[in-house]
Amino acid sequence: MVKGLTIVHLSDLHFGGVADLAQIEALESLVPTIEPDAIALSGDLTQRARHGEFQRARALVRQFRDTAPTLVVPGNHDVTWWRSPFSIAGPRAKYEKYRQYFGEQLTPTLELPGVCLAGALTAYGVAVGSLTPNLRDLAVKGHLPKSETDRVAKLFAQAGNDVFKVIVLHHNIMRGQLSQRMGLARWPEAHRRLVATGADLVLCGHDHQEGADQLDGGLTISTTGTLSTRMRGGRPSVFNVIKVDHQAVHVQFVRWESGAGTFRFSDTHSFATRHPVALPAAAESRAG
Repeated sequence: MVKGLTIVHLSDLHFGGVADLAQIEALESLVPTIEPDAIALSGDLTQRARHGEFQRARALVRQFRDTAPTLVVPGNHDVTWWRSPFSIAGPRAKYEKYRQYFGEQLTPTLELPGVCLAGALTAYGVAVGSLTPNLRDLAVKGHLPKSETDRVAKLFAQAGNDVFKVIVLHHNIMRGQLSQRMGLARWPEAHRRLVATGADLVLCGHDHQEGADQLDGGLTISTTGTLSTRMRGGRPSVFNVIKVDHQAVHVQFVRWESGAGTFRFSDTHSFATRHPVALPAAAESRAG
């Protein structure tokens, strides 16, 4: 694979009763050797949004930040929505614990030479925008308000045309191959608005099955799996490594081999970008 801008994409670690500590420890050793330019965690760091779970997740994120700039957004398991269903007690109560450990900003931005990563919030718990006729979706489904995509579009416009633009959110954008479920309510509208932001790449999770695809022939979608015991369909756990060169985005799956107790780099999916990418100087030197 052509080397270039490198992003490690993780999601759904679910610290708590379903966490797989062997995977986490292997991950802690492996990630620095990848030498990423950035690390993104797209939510569900915890299983029950308990203090101990957040504390372990915070420790991991602090360790990652010694390797590369790291961006984190909350997932549905990180939201204490029962404290304020439908935001009847205001929105802050739902994110009080998350903010205690990861700061006030639920939608952080990470700007590096040649790349802009923008967090977007899709995890609201029981909320009007996430309601569907399916009771299974209650507190699980996410939604992407127009205000979020408008905010991200403005941010990307200010970043300039030559910057590679990445959105990090929790809920899966594409239909899960095994689950056959979409992560977002009103997903056709969400798809249109995501494309309109000018993003080049979306990083998401939630479905516990890896995937790589494109929207509208240019917006690459990286869906990473879970690093817990909650793998879908008995499949191995997976995280993704994204490499970007001047003309393509490469999404590589890194699979857990439980027998060997290690991660193995696996299949890669490559997609042409909508416009040439101006790599930062550090990435240029590796790409050469």
